[in-house]
Amino acid sequence: MTTSTTVNGGVSFWYSAIGLPAPRPALDGSVEVDVAVVGGGFTGLWTAYYLKQAEPTLRVAVLEQRFCGYGASGRNGGWLYNGFAGRSVFARRYGKPRAVALQQAMNAAVDEVLRVCDTEDIDADQTKGGVLEVALTPAQLERLDAFVAGEHAFGEKDVQRLTAAEASERIAVAGALGGSWTPHGARVQPAKLVRGLAEAAERLGVKIYEQTAVTEIHPARGAAPARAVTGRGTVSAKYVLRCTEGFTANLQGEKRTWLPMNSSMIVTAPLPASFWDSVGWRGRETLGDFAHAYMYAQRTADDRIALGGRGVPYRFGSRTDNDGTTQARTVEQLTEILTRFFPAARGVPIDQAWSGVLGVPRDWCTTVAVDPATGLGWAGGYVGSGVTTTNLAARTLRDLVLGEHTELTALPWVDHKVRKWEPEPFRWLGVHGMYAAYHFADAQERGGRATTSPVARVADVISGRH
Repeated sequence: MTTSTTVNGGVSFWYSAIGLPAPRPALDGSVEVDVAVVGGGFTGLWTAYYLKQAEPTLRVAVLEQRFCGYGASGRNGGWLYNGFAGRSVFARRYGKPRAVALQQAMNAAVDEVLRVCDTEDIDADQTKGGVLEVALTPAQLERLDAFVAGEHAFGEKDVQRLTAAEASERIAVAGALGGSWTPHGARVQPAKLVRGLAEAAERLGVKIYEQTAVTEIHPARGAAPARAVTGRGTVSAKYVLRCTEGFTANLQGEKRTWLPMNSSMIVTAPLPASFWDSVGWRGRETLGDFAHAYMYAQRTADDRIALGGRGVPYRFGSRTDNDGTTQARTVEQLTEILTRFFPAARGVPIDQAWSGVLGVPRDWCTTVAVDPATGLGWAGGYVGSGVTTTNLAARTLRDLVLGEHTELTALPWVDHKVRKWEPEPFRWLGVHGMYAAYHFADAQERGGRATTSPVARVADVISGRH
């Protein structure tokens, strides 16, 4: 339950748990480097880290408007898993074998992140318990079966279809009719991971400028290099890489490139041993469901439940939030999901609520690109699946910047072209209409509809998700 002591905002619970970082120095005048990375989240930090590992002589600078991990990288649900945005679209457009190759690379990326954590001595509360997703209605069960069949068709034989009893053995979710489990997933504390990654990049010689907002990015022209323009000076570089995810719309000319979708979270107070004795969750799996407006959750290292969902999905004009503050009705909605899944959690205090934005391309497909002619590159549009995807995208950016032709640069998301989002008010109307349809469909299905609501199918088509 929410109380007068519930913290709303404060960036995220993950930062409340470890303390907000002391900001690094800002840029102090114009500089020239080899690679300028715009954005100090997972994408930017992984890219800088791998570039300096591959070519220690490269001058690499990261430019961050607040502090590293201020955005989605420090606010997400802590799902280090193998899901990524756009697999079905990539399969249709570029062929199934290339989409399968991307899926296999994502599977491996989960272990790559854990390997770096071990190598760099990063303690991010990481536990590889896999991903459990449950179905709570007959319609969700229908989608669960289709999901498992689809995964197997893509060669993902590790995905297991669980009976209700088998799912409950892992996590006793009230009313679960069945589930799926894959080993390709781990729980992490995202703020600890981003802090450790930033420190690892600095040890390699990456220069990080915080409190330095980039307002414009310009391509190379003739002998003039590419440039990232800030209020504190201009950074010139052979390559400028845009790694700004949900904050991309703040850059000049990028208002309609990726839509900043809002997602919100709550975290309970620590739960007693009696609760965990009844619920289980001993494997520390990440937990999701098959609702249209889906939820995501984890059992934290200090025995809380952190749970998230969409809430108010989008702010008019692609506006972003103020330090994670979320709406009271969103907190109520998430608390209702918590107690529906776990009735024994009813009355447990909600210690904190927060929100953040993630980047959504018009076709819901992640993209990675570098143009040697202009010196500009980017990666993002993770649609909420970025904790692992950022690592694979960053290693792909590394290879593209270094001009290497590798298995990663052959993946179908490289140079994938996406049209821009519609101008306002159509953008706002479309997104809010889509999520209203999903919530309506979920309510229909909880009310007894045995098959997937046609309202959700129409929303999927209009949105471009499928």
